[in-house]
Amino acid sequence: MKKLAFVLLSIGLTSGCGSSGDANQVRLTRGAGGVGFLPLLVMEERGLIEKHAAEAGVPDLDVRWIDLGGPAIVNDALLSGSADFVSAGPPAFLTLWDRTRDSVQVRGVAAMTSLPMYLNTHAAHLESLDDFTEQDKIALTAIKVSIPAIIMQMYAAENYGVEQFERFDPFTVSMTHPDGVVAMLARAGGVNAHFTSPPFHQREIQDPGIRTIMTTRDVMGGSTTFTMLSTTARYRDENPAVHAAVIAALEEANAVIRQDTRAAAELLLARSPGGFTVDDIAAVLEDPDIRFTTTPENVTRYADFMARIGTIARQPASWRELFFPEIHDADGS
Repeated sequence: MKKLAFVLLSIGLTSGCGSSGDANQVRLTRGAGGVGFLPLLVMEERGLIEKHAAEAGVPDLDVRWIDLGGPAIVNDALLSGSADFVSAGPPAFLTLWDRTRDSVQVRGVAAMTSLPMYLNTHAAHLESLDDFTEQDKIALTAIKVSIPAIIMQMYAAENYGVEQFERFDPFTVSMTHPDGVVAMLARAGGVNAHFTSPPFHQREIQDPGIRTIMTTRDVMGGSTTFTMLSTTARYRDENPAVHAAVIAALEEANAVIRQDTRAAAELLLARSPGGFTVDDIAAVLEDPDIRFTTTPENVTRYADFMARIGTIARQPASWRELFFPEIHDADGS
């Protein structure tokens, strides 16, 4: 906690005044890395927020990008006022939405990507999630609140009864995606499984001893939002033009990725090298299961489950209750 407090204090000191009412500055977290956060890199690289802000009557907007990733840390950054927009997966967002309904009212701005996550292992005795015991360790970005954590809880509730939804929680350890890859490839740290996302998944399965035994699609039954942006009601209300510029920039970034996957692959590789070629990354981006879209998908399924087990106190009536009105015309779920 002391380390986190120091990080957030440092952000505040280096970001200038940057209050939610400062229309001349906006601060966004870059997220945990990988394909799911690529739209943010495109937005930054091409100055898309600045472009759309100027078109909306906010010239010379100071856009600050903050190197923070991981659900708990970015949530705390938003609550502390150290960031104006944060990027994370739906479970972390839902926790924050529920926690702030009677205060700052965090809601979704838009989805960023929809893609599956993969449970990989190098252990010969593991054929399914049912085979895990106390001797096995699954690396994931955050215990209990990350997408893999919730997916495994959903699987446990469906197959063992809702009272056993935490069945697999004791087998998990928190690691960044890159650290999880290192542990898997080195067969180190007691980690023999990793619930990860592209392109980290593709890097791991290049090792002939590593295989995939489960994906999020197996539980969710279809395409599911992987990353999304959120902010507070106060920030949106006080900075409507900047809020609109962020959405427009995200739409353009996603279109850029879809139209020129090779250029997008070069950017991702330049920012996070990890044993890939441009062709490797381009192939990942062209995978039909990986979609760059602002439309929320299957977010309410997470919410319904989290309300059922008590992780959040309120079950939203629909996905629109979770997002600001600017995205309500989308065919979301």
